[in-house]
Amino acid sequence: MIRSLRICCCFTFNEEFEEHAEKVKTLPTAPSNDDMLILYGLYKQATVGPVNTSRPGMLDLKGKAKWDAWKAVEGKSKDEAMGDYITKVKQLLEAAGMSS
Repeated sequence: MIRSLRICCCFTFNEEFEEHAEKVKTLPTAPSNDDMLILYGLYKQATVGPVNTSRPGMLDLKGKAKWDAWKAVEGKSKDEAMGDYITKVKQLLEAAGMSS
């Protein structure tokens, strides 16, 4: 008796998220600062959850911008943040003429 073996070629949601986290690094040019902050906030929300640190001080402009981007997506669930991250990376890849 021969059993059929089903092979799944699909990624789990977490694997797709990790794959797109790597793909964004292959863009021919770096995303804009605004896009980088969006990606940062979504990535942190997806991997860490709600903001768990205090806002950086007045002189740490980069740290404050990153913290604010993370705080802006604080209400999203892990899966929602992952989905939005994947969508954003796909948009950036398409804009760069690369396949997602």
